[in-house]
Amino acid sequence: MDTTLARGLKDVVLDTTESSFIDGEAGILLYRGYSIHDLAAKSSFLEVCYLLLHGDLPNVKELEDFTNRLTSYRTLPPEVIEVIRLTKDAHPIDVLRTAVSAVATFDPDVTLDTSDPVGSRESNVRKSERLTAQFPTMVAAHHRIRQGLDPVAPRSDLSHAANFLYMLEGKEPSPEAVSAMDLDFLLHAEHGANASAFAARVTASALSDMHSSIVSAIGTLKGPAHGGAAEAVQKMTSEIGTAGKAHDYIRAKLDRKERIMGFGHRVYKAEDPRARHMRDRAKSLGEKTGHSEWYEILIAVEKEMVPYQSRGIFVNVDFYAGAVYALLGLPEDLFIPIFAVGRIPGWCVEILEQYDNNILIRPLLDYTGPKSLEYTPVEQR
Repeated sequence: MDTTLARGLKDVVLDTTESSFIDGEAGILLYRGYSIHDLAAKSSFLEVCYLLLHGDLPNVKELEDFTNRLTSYRTLPPEVIEVIRLTKDAHPIDVLRTAVSAVATFDPDVTLDTSDPVGSRESNVRKSERLTAQFPTMVAAHHRIRQGLDPVAPRSDLSHAANFLYMLEGKEPSPEAVSAMDLDFLLHAEHGANASAFAARVTASALSDMHSSIVSAIGTLKGPAHGGAAEAVQKMTSEIGTAGKAHDYIRAKLDRKERIMGFGHRVYKAEDPRARHMRDRAKSLGEKTGHSEWYEILIAVEKEMVPYQSRGIFVNVDFYAGAVYALLGLPEDLFIPIFAVGRIPGWCVEILEQYDNNILIRPLLDYTGPKSLEYTPVEQR
């Protein structure tokens, strides 16, 4: 048996997939064969959700029906709102994780059949659609409750992104804000066997249910090595203060051998193909809101990091995402939950693929401890 060590499962191919394709050397990302650049320029988040969950881009009638279904799923059971109230002082990503556990109890397709613990593919697609619709409501409800405000009920006449921003603030967002939020969701929708998607697949491979698998994904996303880059970049931007201070700040961090957040990626050895779209949006939002200084700081930082491109260290999508969120007036501790709101369809399709051709994910460990210790009874130790 080949026991070659691959720490972190680096470069190990887990399974086949039809949901996304990544060429890290060339900086290419496809969702079911479609370029992320075409989708970012021409599509919408809900259209991409349909593509991921149902396999093809929808026609007009299919998109209308899909949108209507998701709109009807937005409202949370009152009991789940109460759970959110009970956990209101926790970090928003912890509240989201808990709310997903709670809402599972009320899902119409929940199964207690031990002979078929995960249910049919059709029922899991329905769960996926409900979770995609419910995530924004969970995040927004908690944000309101922790401020001492009542949750804002979802509106059926607003788009997915517009409704999310409306539920957060209680007022209709600007077209520019809606467009930026929709683009952010679209760019984060799916990204292969990343840490959180892999965690979801591991849980699903044990034939656990959809909601439990999503809870595993959220718990993994919480880790700063995975989901926290956008928040860290925005903190760095605030610390730098002005573009003119970027050179000294970055030089000092590099001299201390500290990581510059928002650069480098486990997969990409070229620029993350999603980054250009968030860069453009950060620029336009900065000009629109009169806060171009954040964009200028990020550009200055990016220029300081050009010499490291020869090592395959390029800017990634999170580098500009934090600036976009901040320009939309969103608090930093919502950055990771917003990532989850965008990533939920990708997690779901990874789980669906795992169920479709399941095998228990069970890697080995290379034991390096002693092997010939002699047992001594406790009274003789």
